[in-house]
Amino acid sequence: MNITATRFATHIRTWLLIAALTGLLIAIGAAIGGGALYLFVVLAVGMNLVGYWFSDRIALRASRAQPLEPGQAPWLRWMVEDLAQRADVPVPRLYLIPSEQPNAFATGRNPHHAAVAVTEGLLEQLPADQVKGVLAHEFAHIKNHDILISSIAAMVAGAISAIASILQFSMLFGGAEEEDSPLGLIGTLAAIIVAPIAAMLLQLAVSRQREYLADATGAQLLGRAAPLADALENLERGAQAIPMNINPAEASLYAINPLPRKGLATLFTTHPPIAERIRRLRALDGSRVVALAA
Repeated sequence: MNITATRFATHIRTWLLIAALTGLLIAIGAAIGGGALYLFVVLAVGMNLVGYWFSDRIALRASRAQPLEPGQAPWLRWMVEDLAQRADVPVPRLYLIPSEQPNAFATGRNPHHAAVAVTEGLLEQLPADQVKGVLAHEFAHIKNHDILISSIAAMVAGAISAIASILQFSMLFGGAEEEDSPLGLIGTLAAIIVAPIAAMLLQLAVSRQREYLADATGAQLLGRAAPLADALENLERGAQAIPMNINPAEASLYAINPLPRKGLATLFTTHPPIAERIRRLRALDGSRVVALAA
C-alpha cells in the first residue's frame, strides 16, 4: 500500500468536498432569493475564516475538555512525546474530556497549533498499548494535515443544520409573508429539508476517507497495527455502552462515532464500519507492510 499516494488523493477529494459544503451554504441563500444570497456568501466566507483560526478552541470547548495539568498522567505525556517524534510533528497540547466513554480527537489548524483531547474513560478502561494505538491514530490526523479540514467541515455542516432549523422555526411562526415569491418559498423548503441531509452526506464522505487513512498512518507510526485494531474493538463497545451527548456535527472529529447508533441513525454514521476498519488493520499486520517509523 502506498500511503503517500493515498494521502495525496484523500487530500484532493476532501478539499473538493469542503468546497461542496461551502457551495451548498451559498446555494441555500440563492434558493431563498432576495438579499439572502449575499448574506450567505458572507456567512460562508466567515465560517471558513472562523474555522481556520478558532476551530480548535470551539471543538475543545464543545467537548468540555480541560488542559492536562503539569505532573498529571506522566506516562501519557511520554507516549505523546514519543509519537510526536515518530510522526515528525511538534508535541501537541494535551486535554482531558470528562466522559466515561473511551474516545479521543485531534484538532487545530496545523501541526504547530494542534491539540489532542482524550476522555477519562480512555485512560481508565484501555491498557497502555491500546491507548498508544488511539493516540497514534490521532497523530496520524495531525501528520496528514486533515485536522483543519475535519474541523471546518464540522463547523459548516453544523451551520447549515442550524440555518435549516431557524428557517423552519420562522415558517412555523409566521416568518413567510403572503407577498413572498413562490420560488423563495420553495427555496426555503428545500433549505429546510434537503440542505441538512446533503451537508450530512458530504460530511460523511469527508470523515470516512480520512479515518481509513489515519488508521493506516497510525499503524505505520506504531510499527504494527494490532494495538489500534484491538483499541477500536474496545472503543466501539464503550461507545455503545456509554454514548456521548454532543452536537452531531462534532461527531466526525472523534476516533470512533461517540453518538448512539440505533435504527436509521446507523445509515448516517460519520465513520466507516468498525469491522471494516479492523479488517484493514489486521490485513496490514498480515501482509507485513507496516514499517517502524522510529
